[in-house]
Amino acid sequence: MKLQCEVEVINRMLPTFGVRNRGKGTRAVLSIGRHEDKGSGQRASIYLMICTLKDKAGSRYKLQDNIEQVFSKFVQEGKATIRLKEPTVDICLSKADGCVLKNFISTVGLAHKGTDVTGVSLSRLIPAKTSEIEKPRAKMFITCKKDYPITTCFPYSLEHLQVSYCKLARVDMRMLCLKKLQKLDLSNNHIRKLPKTIGDLVCLQELNLQHNFLESFDVSLCISAWGNTLTSLDLSENKLKALPVQFGQLKELINLKLDENELVQLPFTIGKLSKLRFLSATKNKLPYLPSSFKMLNLEKLDLFDNPFEKAEPMVPDIHLKMPLSLLECASRVTINYRIPHSPHILPVTLCQELSMAKTCNCGRPCLNSFIKVIVLMNLHQVSQTVVLVDTMGGTDAPIVCYFCSLTCYSQFLDKYLQSSRI
Repeated sequence: MKLQCEVEVINRMLPTFGVRNRGKGTRAVLSIGRHEDKGSGQRASIYLMICTLKDKAGSRYKLQDNIEQVFSKFVQEGKATIRLKEPTVDICLSKADGCVLKNFISTVGLAHKGTDVTGVSLSRLIPAKTSEIEKPRAKMFITCKKDYPITTCFPYSLEHLQVSYCKLARVDMRMLCLKKLQKLDLSNNHIRKLPKTIGDLVCLQELNLQHNFLESFDVSLCISAWGNTLTSLDLSENKLKALPVQFGQLKELINLKLDENELVQLPFTIGKLSKLRFLSATKNKLPYLPSSFKMLNLEKLDLFDNPFEKAEPMVPDIHLKMPLSLLECASRVTINYRIPHSPHILPVTLCQELSMAKTCNCGRPCLNSFIKVIVLMNLHQVSQTVVLVDTMGGTDAPIVCYFCSLTCYSQFLDKYLQSSRI
């Protein structure tokens, strides 16, 4: 049995000589195994061996009837201390895997009592390899195809991985095993599609996919663990034409880049990104902004070079159905009174309809019966800093407005005409 962690061996006699301990652990590999004394006919004793970079051959400590006490209160945090009788030292362990450490301490206890450990996998007490002792690698940067690992795996301990300019056509499945990964940079490759399992990177906070050939962003990624972890997403310089409605579930996003794609619309749920502070979607094909856009609270917004349409509040697109259908009435009541609904209660198709409900200016919901108009909105209403929308220096952009009834639209029109006269 082996354990990789940081170790500090403290001699308990040092304070009596006025000597202080160093107080700092060293990266080491601990092994528990049998060590047979040559010439003795007795059964081999079980020893604990500690190997470090300075002492790869290792130091051995007998375990049977030689443990004074084991301090394991913080074993789940990767910390424990083994106090030996002879020599009078404390072996302090830290930064270990909690589950592995728990099993390791259990084996130490069995060895001390002399209990039969035939069912436990003991190690050979041989010098450790340098690769076993070295501190786990947290960062790796690959910016050339010839440096890309073909026969070796990525270090399991990686927290930041960059693989750029390697002409990757797909995401390497080996990357999906890096459960500690927090930052992943796959910019400047040839990736066309993301695997659904990439959403299993439960610690991922920053994802950079700039300058690839992505044509879609899968719905499953929006409803994955990323909804609680992902804070930065760069999808610029791809071939995206739309983003899924569920995109609004990435509620931890702070920075979002969508520049130089082929987007013809932003997801109408974008207003749910309450933590979003930086948004850029330059050089796309956006004719107008979704109605929920006015719910954003940004620090910087850049929508330069989009073919925005001319706002025409006096030319409504009418989809009113009178009288309202039973589905429309029931849907409005369900949303307005926040009645719980899920695929376990209602058909999946109906749940999808409810998730795509529009919000009227009055705050009430509407589904398939509404009036739609395009109005101008000054982007300073949603962002402290606005990069010019066009070359003329404007900061106004067209935004969609929905009205649940003719009454709501008439009230809006009255206010609009009054402000126009002023």
